[in-house]
Amino acid sequence: MIDDFAENGLLATAIDGFVAREPQKRMANKVTEAINAQHSLVVEAGTGTGKTFAYLVPALRSDKKVIISTGSKNLQEQLYSKDLPIIKKALDYTGKISLLKGRANYLCLERMYHQYAAAGDLDKSLRTDLVRVKNWSIKTKDGDISKCTTVTEDNPIWPILTSTNDNCLGSDCEHYNDCYVVKARKRALNADIVVVNHHLFLADVVVKDTGFGELIPKANVMIFDEAHQLPDLACHYFGEQLTSRQLFDLAKEINLAYRTEVKDMSQLQQCADKLQKCTQDLRILISQQNNKGNLRYLFNQSSIKQELFYLFDALDFCKEVLLLAIGRSTTLDNCYDRVNQYQQLLKKLTETHVPGYSYWYESTYSSFLFALTPLSVTEKFEELLTQREGSWIFTSATLSVDNQLDYFTKRLGLTNAESLILESPFDYINQTILCVPRYLPSPNERGNAEKLVDILLPVIEANNGRCFFLCTSYAMMNALAEKFRLLTKLPVLVQGETSKTKLLEQFIESGNALLIATSSFWEGIDVRGDTLSCVIIDKLPFTSPDDPLMKARMEDCQMQGGDAFNEVQLPEAVITLKQGVGRLIRHHNDRGAIIICDNRLVMRPYGATFINSLPPSPRTRDVNKVIDFLLSNNEPDNLENK
Repeated sequence: MIDDFAENGLLATAIDGFVAREPQKRMANKVTEAINAQHSLVVEAGTGTGKTFAYLVPALRSDKKVIISTGSKNLQEQLYSKDLPIIKKALDYTGKISLLKGRANYLCLERMYHQYAAAGDLDKSLRTDLVRVKNWSIKTKDGDISKCTTVTEDNPIWPILTSTNDNCLGSDCEHYNDCYVVKARKRALNADIVVVNHHLFLADVVVKDTGFGELIPKANVMIFDEAHQLPDLACHYFGEQLTSRQLFDLAKEINLAYRTEVKDMSQLQQCADKLQKCTQDLRILISQQNNKGNLRYLFNQSSIKQELFYLFDALDFCKEVLLLAIGRSTTLDNCYDRVNQYQQLLKKLTETHVPGYSYWYESTYSSFLFALTPLSVTEKFEELLTQREGSWIFTSATLSVDNQLDYFTKRLGLTNAESLILESPFDYINQTILCVPRYLPSPNERGNAEKLVDILLPVIEANNGRCFFLCTSYAMMNALAEKFRLLTKLPVLVQGETSKTKLLEQFIESGNALLIATSSFWEGIDVRGDTLSCVIIDKLPFTSPDDPLMKARMEDCQMQGGDAFNEVQLPEAVITLKQGVGRLIRHHNDRGAIIICDNRLVMRPYGATFINSLPPSPRTRDVNKVIDFLLSNNEPDNLENK
């Protein structure tokens, strides 16, 4: 393995610009040991370590079946289309490699033909898109909707033409032999390396009720990149959810089957219309509440109780009618199973007294979601590791808190895993400066956006833009955008005004932009070079204690005699901050400033936990020193830690 990563090794010979890195070698050796010994390994590999190659080389060398799971579909595509081909060529690897996505990424032929049979139900633009998809379906080999050039991925036609675990007919479907999901699974079964994402992996673990439901084949080696996302995602997937979309889709399916297959049963339309109306009435009522909250409080309201009673009644009516149609249509048979499933799930959701779970809801103008989420997935994950013997490898640039991996390993029950922390090879002492400016407003002070603009505009203009301003809320993001657009001629780009991809393209093309964003821009963004040389964060990213899941986790921690702030809130905020700060230095030639606009970082005892978890940048409280650093190539060694 050392030969592969040496200065004159196989990778250096095969890959232009390859640089031998000691941390990368160490990680690759540890991954090899874990694979050979069939044990678990947790590795925090700082930015620039080269962790992707450090696990890919041992994976391809192992001659074992390997599943690699990434944090998102974009990273999954990058791994499959860019990184794996490089290593495959370098190692002269002859095994098969497969990409497997969730079923919502593949065209469902059954649903497409069903929609064609009742195309009058769609509006004109959707009918046009349906024809485009139909024309594409004749040419496509894998049915991957991202490859359809005539209809964009976010087009509303796709949810209508892709299947879910709920509505998939499985082997009863007349198009089963031509099914793109089935074909994708067969390719994965025959492959040696299969690339998936965390959402698909966890959904697949949960779905184990039927052979068709499971998409991911068994493997000897499981590798999770961006593993810091796993604990929270696992909580959601090991919980249960019911959405207005599921209920609306069920009503549409019943109606569609009546119009195309069982035309002599008008009761089908009656029960479908009743279910749609009850779901709509409940949605309208819930949209008047907070957009996120506790189900216990919601379900105690008399008006909500009344609408829930009507919804239960509508599901009962559907069940009675569908019982009469059993055997006449595979679609209606599937609908009957779903009615039973939704009834049981709704009953479970209304029994909000069961300990160990958070009961919560989310609501928008057009939808609602009811959820119960386990507060711990330790037992579930331990059970999973026991059932699927082999090597389990978890890696990310942001797993540790205060140089300890305990927070991550305890949440997933990885008590016997070997662990390793590899520091970034980047020279943060000379490449960066960290500033917590003086005279900051308190985080929730009225008019703080205006004060932040006054303090930071000179820095941003001196740097000629080239700046990410990462916010912890949409309200702050919008307030800052409004103020900056009034005061600067620099391009001000704001998340939500166009797609994430286009926003990044505009940022890079302009070369002097200020990009103001929240949530999804804190991680997974890779802008190298001079285009980005300043990252500003509006405040420490603590999750609100009013968030239902966070509140439930804190209460559960306190009930067990723990310290909710230090054991739950603080570690979550540290990992999120590390992600945000990590947007700045992506290459050994990058250089720039990190500005965190929160006095608590230097005035509260817990500030030290944040500082100790971040790269070792020189620190100052003087924004003028930040400007001097950005305008010069001088090394900031002489900056005082003021």
